[in-house]
Amino acid sequence: MSSNPNTGTPLVELRDISIAFGGVKAVDHVTIDLYPGEVVGLLGHNGAGKSTLIKCLSGAYQMDSGEIFINGSKAEIRNTRDARKYNVETIYQTLALADNLDAASNLFLGRELVTPLGFVDEPAMEAETRSIMGRLNPNFQKFKEPVSALSGGQRQSVAIARAVYFNAKILIMDEPTAALGPHETQMVAELIEELKAQGLGIFLIEHDIHNVMRLCDRAMVMKNGQKVGTVNVGEVTDEDILGMIIMGKKPPQAY
Repeated sequence: MSSNPNTGTPLVELRDISIAFGGVKAVDHVTIDLYPGEVVGLLGHNGAGKSTLIKCLSGAYQMDSGEIFINGSKAEIRNTRDARKYNVETIYQTLALADNLDAASNLFLGRELVTPLGFVDEPAMEAETRSIMGRLNPNFQKFKEPVSALSGGQRQSVAIARAVYFNAKILIMDEPTAALGPHETQMVAELIEELKAQGLGIFLIEHDIHNVMRLCDRAMVMKNGQKVGTVNVGEVTDEDILGMIIMGKKPPQAY
């Protein structure tokens, strides 16, 4: 049996989490952790419980039992506002972007920069947007166009930049490459590598085993609300993970 290769204090610990709806256990005593600069994939069939589990971290759902620790301290997350206080941000598959606005307006939507006289400071917002996009995606140039005109990968860049600008340390990404072509998928992969280099931790909710093998350091598989096991991606094959998803079969490398 392998073990978690990380040492030190986790960025996030979800300990013994249970969530039920109408008496049915959607998540049954599941534990997972995440370290800085790491991507942990969450895999399983629809209804396996992976999204429900992680929504207790984003503040969308409340757990019935268990504990959440952020940087070693117990965290009370009752809603999305609480999650943001703990520097947790979610990048949804549908992306919460205003299609008619440009990148800067989307990045600062609801949190606009203002001049000393109280007017929206559009030049300052554009300068800040250019700065952070220069770090995350240097090839991004469409600063003046509405985001409806951007590709899927470029839209992901804007959503990620917004989270990072407002000090996200923990990102929850929901199938970020769904419906993207190979070029756009590569763009998102490069974004994730840059986020890792900056020390962010990422929970990646996925159905595609190949994306998990490519993008993640570890993967946890769930089935029927329970944890099948966690594996170090470099120690297993696609077939090992497929067996965990379909059969609930835990390979020797799992813990």
